Amino acid sequence: MIKKFLETGKIVGTHGVRGMVRVQPWCDSAEFLTGFKYLYTDDEGRNKLKIVNAKPHGNVILMTIDGVGSIEDAERLRGKVIYIDRKDVKLPEGRYFISDILNCAVTDADSGEILGILSDVTETGANDVWHIKRGDKEYLVPAIADVIVSVKPEENFVSIRPLKGIFDNED
Repeated sequence: MIKKFLETGKIVGTHGVRGMVRVQPWCDSAEFLTGFKYLYTDDEGRNKLKIVNAKPHGNVILMTIDGVGSIEDAERLRGKVIYIDRKDVKLPEGRYFISDILNCAVTDADSGEILGILSDVTETGANDVWHIKRGDKEYLVPAIADVIVSVKPEENFVSIRPLKGIFDNED
C-alpha cells in the first residue's frame, strides 16, 4: 500500500538548552532528512513541525524546530516518530521507499510462479536483502541487479530472477 506519510526517523533526545532536538534518521542518509521544511509527528499529517535548521551530527541529525525554544519544549518531543510527506520527495527513476514494496507479491520473472510476499528488507551495507515469506518459510534474496527484474509498488508487484538454490524447487 502506498502511504502518503512515511516514517523517517525518531526524536531521541535534546541538544543544548535552547530547544534543539536529536533525530535518529531511518533513511539512506542523514543528508536526505535535512532538506525538508516540514516534518510530521503522525502518519496523517495533522501535527506539522516547521524545521528551521537541520544538520547531520555523527549518527544523528540536530534540528531546530519553530516554536521549540527550550529544553523543556524539546523534551516533550522525545520519543516521537517523525514522518515526511511523500509529495515533498522526488525520487530518482528506479528508486522507491522500502515501505512501498513491503507486502508486494514476488514472482519468478521467467516462470511467472508466485514465490511469496516481500515481508521485510534488511540493509547490509553491500546490498539490501529481501525477506520473501511463503507459507511458514522465509527466503533471503539479495536485492542486486542480477536478481531484481522489475519493481512496481503501485501494482503491488515485484519480479525477480532468483539465484540457484534459494527456493526449494531448485537443484
